[in-house]
Amino acid sequence: MKAFERKWWHSAVVYQIYPRSFMDANGDGIGDLAGIISKLDYLRQLGINLIWLSPVYRSPMDDNGYDISDYEDIAAEFGTMAEMEQLIEEAKARDIHILMDLVVNHTSDEHPWFLEALKGKDNPYRDFYIWRKPAPDGGPPNDFRSYFGGSGWAFDEASGEYYLHQFSVRQPDLNWENPRVQEEVHAMMNRWLDRGIGGFRMDVIDLIGKEVDKQIMAKGKNLHLLIHQMNRATYGARDKLTVGETWSATPEDALLYSDPERQELSMVFQFEHIKQTWDEKHGKWRSRPFELSRFKAVIDKWQTALADRGWNSLFWSNHDLPRAVSKFGDEGEYREASAKLLATALHCLKGTPYIYQGEEIGMTNVRWSTIEEYRDIESLNFYRERIAAGITHDEMMTGIHANGRDNARSPVQWDDSPHAGFTTGTPWMAVNPNYRSINVARALAEPDSILWHYQKLVALRKLYPVLVYGDYQMLFAEHPQVFAWLRRYEGDTLLVINNVSREHLTLDIPEPLQAWHGECLISNYAPRDQLAVSLELQPWESFALLIRE
Repeated sequence: MKAFERKWWHSAVVYQIYPRSFMDANGDGIGDLAGIISKLDYLRQLGINLIWLSPVYRSPMDDNGYDISDYEDIAAEFGTMAEMEQLIEEAKARDIHILMDLVVNHTSDEHPWFLEALKGKDNPYRDFYIWRKPAPDGGPPNDFRSYFGGSGWAFDEASGEYYLHQFSVRQPDLNWENPRVQEEVHAMMNRWLDRGIGGFRMDVIDLIGKEVDKQIMAKGKNLHLLIHQMNRATYGARDKLTVGETWSATPEDALLYSDPERQELSMVFQFEHIKQTWDEKHGKWRSRPFELSRFKAVIDKWQTALADRGWNSLFWSNHDLPRAVSKFGDEGEYREASAKLLATALHCLKGTPYIYQGEEIGMTNVRWSTIEEYRDIESLNFYRERIAAGITHDEMMTGIHANGRDNARSPVQWDDSPHAGFTTGTPWMAVNPNYRSINVARALAEPDSILWHYQKLVALRKLYPVLVYGDYQMLFAEHPQVFAWLRRYEGDTLLVINNVSREHLTLDIPEPLQAWHGECLISNYAPRDQLAVSLELQPWESFALLIRE
């Protein structure tokens, strides 16, 4: 195997914070920077190395901050730039870097660039965005649909032209074919890097190379050139972590993004494993059953394809996805066991693990009965659109319960006091009613909690290079309930076995492995330090066994 040039972020663990829902320090019901600062010691105790901070820039909050009106100011509900700088410094004092969320495919319609663009076709900022004349019938230039529902074109009456918005109508797309857009964005990125951040998470970065008139939105012809130019102009010489959100990525694409010799990104988020439970016709709004065999095949494909040159990001959940234990585990009787299994599986694969806030205590999906209780613009838009098309309320709510983005956005459950200790005011979104039994305070007090399981996994990455650099070989590939693999590095072999089911299983062990014994690094039942002809596996049992030469 080709030796990787070791990077500090290879052994790191990233913790994502969705600020609006993390911790409210001033009682207005909205999480804020001061709230994050107040919890830095908790994060240091967990052992994480980076905070991926979802957007805190100034924004009208049409899409909860992913619609930015000023890249170099902080939204008032989150705090001030002085508090942002305090967060960077106080995190750094605890050996934690800040990964800023970079949203540069689009801006808010309140961004000064767009306000200038609206002033007329001759305005210098007009070409910062993407404009087209109406179709012969006066309608949109083409039939491109927004990812949030409806047409992807909005009409500007003053100029008689349409502008492109792949997301909300209030999120006009930037024109990355304009060199001035590139220059302005690069300068902004460098000013953030000069403040001492650890890098960027790049929102829908695979859309910036779009070929609009061909309706090629992802992976346009200039995409990799644009990212390479960004690398050279900004973070390339600074040894930062960069991860791109790329819903369109294949393993072959991921190698283009993450091969160090290409000078683009550290890694990308790919979503093939996430989409395994989406209906092929209706997408995320109609689920299909989880099938471990299909899921394993996807993980195996990505682990193998990026083995020698690229780098994987590892995640089960984020601010756009359902809670991991609700999607891939068993949120009922085996919530704790399955949450620990998911943690072990994630942290024992090759790549950089990401923990989404609340995942470390096994937070679950919310399940509200009325659409009025939800806040997410995507869910609200699609609910209205599909109800109008004849989909029933119950069918649409089933889809939202399974995959709606608000599942991950209910406030973090800190303790069993009112509103889960998130706020002394009225929370912007209701707290999950199960907070009295699922909360951080309770997890900290229980030595065998999910939280301490995560803490141990994070610590193990610092101690055992096989967890970071070991190669990967799947075992029991055809088994419908067992997810297992080997990792090998410099004389160490790590065996990871997971029973992804609520069944008691008897697993026959191949002869070469039957005599293995070693150190059980982690388990969610009694530790296992040796193998035999067969193993009796408990429901959702998971363990990692280290064998040293």
